[in-house]
Amino acid sequence: MADEIERHLRAARDALRRPLQSAYAGGRLTGPQRSVMRALVRSLGLSLKELSRAVGLSHSTVSSIADRLERRGLIRRTGDRADGRITRLVVSAAVSRFLREQVPALTLSPIVAALERASPAERAKVLDGLRILRRLVEGEVEGEA
Repeated sequence: MADEIERHLRAARDALRRPLQSAYAGGRLTGPQRSVMRALVRSLGLSLKELSRAVGLSHSTVSSIADRLERRGLIRRTGDRADGRITRLVVSAAVSRFLREQVPALTLSPIVAALERASPAERAKVLDGLRILRRLVEGEVEGEA
């Protein structure tokens, strides 16, 4: 039973990620470029040295990647307020806007579409089943929490 549940969860997770992955694929980034973007999105800005360490690539490789991403308008360079000698790489305003405005909609759209196709009783069963599974997986005992 656990195998079947895991297969269903994996299939649902893949379906839920599809719109977002499609949007990311539209950006036509290489694997190393995606790694750099992921590190920058998770930070408030990194120096080339910090970014090289974060993605496990050489300074020269990360510098070349950053140059290409900057030309495409995905990142920008900014001075470090604490140390004017350091340049920080940050995601561009367009990337920030995409993450803030588009990602939530892309993430929720498959769930919204599925719930629109479901009957009220099915929606209630899905939510109830997910609540129960979460409670059990997190180890809570009935009546706690």
